Amino acid sequence: MAEPVEEAVLEPGGPSPGGGKRGASDCETSGKNGQVAKKIKSNVDNESEQSKRYPKKKVALLVSYSGKGYHGMQRNIGSSQFKTIEDELVQALVRSGCIPENHGEDMKKMSFQRCARTDKGVSAAGQIVSLKVWLIEDIVEKINSHLPSHIRILGLKRVTGGFNSKNKCDARTYMYMMPTFAFSHKDLDVQDESYRMNPETLQKVNQLLVSYKGTHNFHNFTSQKGALDPSAKRYIMDMYCEEPFAREGWEFVVIKVKGQSFMMHQIRKMIGLVVAVVKGYASEDILERSWGQEKVDIPKAPGLGLVLEQVHFEKYNRRFGNDGMHEALEWIVEEAKIADFKEDYIYPTIIQTEREEKSMASWLSTLPIHDFNATASGVQSSDTKKNNEPDGSDDGGESD
Repeated sequence: MAEPVEEAVLEPGGPSPGGGKRGASDCETSGKNGQVAKKIKSNVDNESEQSKRYPKKKVALLVSYSGKGYHGMQRNIGSSQFKTIEDELVQALVRSGCIPENHGEDMKKMSFQRCARTDKGVSAAGQIVSLKVWLIEDIVEKINSHLPSHIRILGLKRVTGGFNSKNKCDARTYMYMMPTFAFSHKDLDVQDESYRMNPETLQKVNQLLVSYKGTHNFHNFTSQKGALDPSAKRYIMDMYCEEPFAREGWEFVVIKVKGQSFMMHQIRKMIGLVVAVVKGYASEDILERSWGQEKVDIPKAPGLGLVLEQVHFEKYNRRFGNDGMHEALEWIVEEAKIADFKEDYIYPTIIQTEREEKSMASWLSTLPIHDFNATASGVQSSDTKKNNEPDGSDDGGESD
């Protein structure tokens, strides 16, 4: 009978099973692999323990943020040089312990969806994201403890397992904050921050804004959309300008617009055209012409001041809001927190940036170079790419 073979114990620098020397690097590699294996096992064990302690449920988070210094809302995996709001949010979700670490690397694993994309520098008072989380104790407080003060989770509600914040959204409301001297008449009024809007001018602005209500062809208010492209038709539910108010010696107004969805630059061009009419650069009939098939030169107001104010889920609320298991996605209790956040972070950022960079004054100086009477044939065939949305536009929100 063959003698039993004694298993060799390998020492660093000793013989390898193949007869050669076993180098220190082999041991280091083996050690590292062992550490990785232990870490993976530890993570799996931790996730298993969390799953036992806390149920994983689909929730909607109410998020407010100041977008200055960020390259928009949506995360760009592998592009660390362009920091986004979602980079901060996902990091906080992982650190607070309400999602596994690997879900932060692959957001599909937590069924993450934002209601509307916002572009570089754009803020939000009432953004909604949906995702699956472990419902740990004091979850909102723990997430916020890992977020900077200018990004806040202001509310959390349970939603149905199939809820998707983008697809279930019926409408979005945006606000646009701007200095009132943008509406001073080019020939009759002062053109700086000493201007104060009178009631007649405010009435004129609102008469023009209300013209946008209803369904119109907004192909002139975006890019890469032909006049015959069905997706250029958008439904505006409401649009109006609020009473002026003073901040730091300047007078501002807020314009609000509610619509089913918006295309890239649409809101900024809607406001830009009204400014051109009120200031006396364009006649009122340009609004009707802009919805026709001809190309019309429409100025685009600055991106500063654009804020995602609120998103709406009327159909979802009617179906699930009173089913006894879920709450309506209405944030009445959180309204005071939202108002405080705007006063503390959003309004000051807009005011300070406008005072320092004078983006509105610079843009107003370009209005004389526009030819508001010229038109060109903008009719395109129905073969125009219907799904070729500009980068950053998802039909779910203004992407400026």
